[in-house]
Amino acid sequence: MPVELGIWRLGPTIEPVQFTHLDSEAKLEDALTRDIRMLDANLMVLGSQVRTDNGKFIDILAVDITGDVCVVELKRAMTPREVVAQTLDYAAWVQQLSNERIREIYAEKHAGKAFEQGFAERFGDDAPVPDELNKRHRLLIVASHLDPSTERIIAYLAQYGVPLNAVFLRYFKEGASEYLARTWLLDPSDVEGSVEKSPASRTQESWNERDYYVSFGHDAQRAWEDARTLGFVSAGGGAWYTNSLKQLKEGDRVSVHVPKRGYVGVGVVTGAAVPARDFTVEHGGQRVRLSALTLRGQLLHDQDDERCEWMVPVRWLDTRALEQAVWEKGLFANQNSACKLRNRFTLERLSVHFKPAFEASL
Repeated sequence: MPVELGIWRLGPTIEPVQFTHLDSEAKLEDALTRDIRMLDANLMVLGSQVRTDNGKFIDILAVDITGDVCVVELKRAMTPREVVAQTLDYAAWVQQLSNERIREIYAEKHAGKAFEQGFAERFGDDAPVPDELNKRHRLLIVASHLDPSTERIIAYLAQYGVPLNAVFLRYFKEGASEYLARTWLLDPSDVEGSVEKSPASRTQESWNERDYYVSFGHDAQRAWEDARTLGFVSAGGGAWYTNSLKQLKEGDRVSVHVPKRGYVGVGVVTGAAVPARDFTVEHGGQRVRLSALTLRGQLLHDQDDERCEWMVPVRWLDTRALEQAVWEKGLFANQNSACKLRNRFTLERLSVHFKPAFEASL
């Protein structure tokens, strides 16, 4: 069962803000098409009302920053079970979409605009367009509520590797102000974990649900020695750089790679990502903000949340200077600020080079 969400207005008295039904499903579809981030910050809309080869129409077809496709289906007037069946039918069509067809759909729905141009506008000019689109897909049912039987069906399918989840958007209105609140039927990370363990995903190395790769861009803005001394990893300059870093959570183990150098440290995340202006560190026996310290890098380079540096606190288990960075042929590296580290060879070699970190109790 999803967590029930309530909103209360604070004032002389505490009053609940009443949930009500949106007067038009088209209004919700339009809102999601204009800003899909309310479902996932890493999604880009390919198009709405996308016609399938069977003559049916997908409410919203999207792609994420890694190139995976996402089907978003609004419940509308269908029965809950009908919307599940409909969404699975769409999945059968989506799984065979080629790179070229996905680009065609985007161009058709965006007045001829090239997919690459839209990708750069959505995720930033520096975000690399994935070489292969639609390696995987996922399915989202959007509803204000579902009956218990349908919730059980979705949970069962997800448990056995079907990339299906439901998101509940509750509509609140008070005076002229309108609000949408989001809750999930299933924890998205649990669904992803089940998908990765399914037979269809066995061509990809499984993830141990603990290890992450972090790319640390040592340059004029950020210095590895600052991160090593003060205990953090960071990224900034746009959503593409920071969104993946924000997925890190307390308890995750991170292996940090500096591009063109190698791996320089392994540590454990101790808190959520925050903007650099709000980040504090232990210094001289007390918590202080970065602005109170003399740093090698320029971490306070922007103030707006979109482009500013985002910091994740880390308790280092083992680190080394840049001059002693570890690199061997075959070690994993990519451009994401953070991603799941699945590569078995890389983990095995890092456990040799950073032995104390991999022997430590997390």
